[in-house]
Formats: sequence, C-alpha cells, structure tokens
Amino acid sequence: MNTIQGTSATVIAVTSGKGGVGKTNVAINVGVALARLGYRTGVLDADLSLGNVDVLLGLSGEYHLGHVLAGQRSLREVALTGPQGLQVYPASSGMQALSGLTAAQERALAAAIRDIRPSLDFLLLDTAPGISEGVFQAIALADQVMLVASMEPAGLVDAYATVKVLTARSATKEIGVVVNGVVDANDAQLAYKQLDTASDRFLKRSLRYLGYVSRDPLVQDAILVQRPIVDHNPQAPASRCFRVLASRVAGLAPGNGQGSHIGARRQFGSGEMPQCA
Repeated sequence: MNTIQGTSATVIAVTSGKGGVGKTNVAINVGVALARLGYRTGVLDADLSLGNVDVLLGLSGEYHLGHVLAGQRSLREVALTGPQGLQVYPASSGMQALSGLTAAQERALAAAIRDIRPSLDFLLLDTAPGISEGVFQAIALADQVMLVASMEPAGLVDAYATVKVLTARSATKEIGVVVNGVVDANDAQLAYKQLDTASDRFLKRSLRYLGYVSRDPLVQDAILVQRPIVDHNPQAPASRCFRVLASRVAGLAPGNGQGSHIGARRQFGSGEMPQCA
C-alpha cells in the first residue's frame, strides 16, 4: 500500500465556480484512482444542501454529515465504503438548514476532520458549486484547492471569481486547475492559460495546472449505472486522464515532489501521460 508514512491526510477541497462542470464526478474518480494506487483515500461530501456523492456511487447509509455536525456520530461512524475501499462521508442532502455552517457546526466539522486525518493519506472535500459562504467554510478546512473548470466563457469567468474571492480570504492557499470535458490538451491549456493569465495580472498569483479530463460519452454511461468510470470502464479516455490526475495529486502531499510516486506511475499504460498531460 502506498501510504504516506508519518503524515496525516492531505486535505484537498474540490470546487468549481459554477454547477454543471462535473466537479463531483472529478472528485469521485480521482478518489477511486488514488485508492486503486494504494492510498488511503476519503471523499467528504461538503455540499450540505444538494450533496450526491453517495448517490453517484450507488451507496446508501443510515447516517450522514448532519449527524456529525449535531454531535450524534463521528465521521468514522457515518462512513460508507465505496469502490477500491474509498471512504465516503455522505452529506445530508436536501436539508436547507445545512446550506451553511454555524460557528459551532464549523468547529464540529473541523474537529471531525482532524480526528480522521491520521487514518487517511488523502481526503477530498467535494464542495457545493459557486461562491457561497458554505463553499469557503469548506475550503478553509483544506490544505489545497482543486478548481474544476470548463472551456465555456461563463465557466471561466465563474472560475476566476472563485479564485478572486479565495485570494481575498487566503492568498497563500495553493490552487490547482483541472479542465474538464475538453477535446484535447490544446483546448485544456488554452482554458488554463486564460485563467492563469487573468489571475497573475489582476490578483498577482499563479495557478498550478493539474491536467484535464477528456470529453467522453462513456462518462455519462458510468453515471447512469452509479459507478465511477475508472472502475466501470478503465480503458475509457476519461479513465486514463483520471489516473494521470491521481498521480499528480499524489505528488501534492508534503515531502513528495511532483511525480515522486514511481510505483503509482508504473500502473499506467505507456501512452497515458502524453494523452492526458
């Protein structure tokens, strides 16, 4: 198992400037790909009003994040086990009262995350889309941010708005960009460069490029059967991209240089890195 010895989980908030860019699907598939590489990985559904991580994985349980925030259960007690041993912490979907956190709930969630960090290598927080207060409460609990963007002009504008607000709140928190649903690397690099150039010019900060996910109709097929595409169709173009993303995410952990997990890289097909870089 490729556990990161001597450290607690690296917490990464997966967020987006708008809905409909595939943020939750990215979080799930990167999580499963990390778990397949041998990392102890969890996905916490931090969309407190419309969370659906458990639904997309075909999981159901009696308890959820609402019980954790109320002090009735721990995160370990609400955890569901997904593909490859991925630990899933479901949200209390549809509970309007949890669309944002009170100060007490925020402290409770922070304490719950601290409690499980030693048992994981990576914890992905799947935030709600947009720039609501609840989103930034979740991001505040993370070490780093994975911003999922699309090539659409409106999507890039909303992604920039997220970077702008996050910079005002936490100028030093690193932001990595994933461009989802693009034809090829050229389109992804174009979208990333537009976002990074605007951030550098107006916000005086740079963004990390994590990669892209191919536009792949097989993704929708996997969603319909409530399975992550990296498990449902491992050879699909999107699956190859998710495995590359997982390798890069593995390199974000403290003390690990980019690409330092040689064992993980060896599990890729020989052509995956060029295709999804």
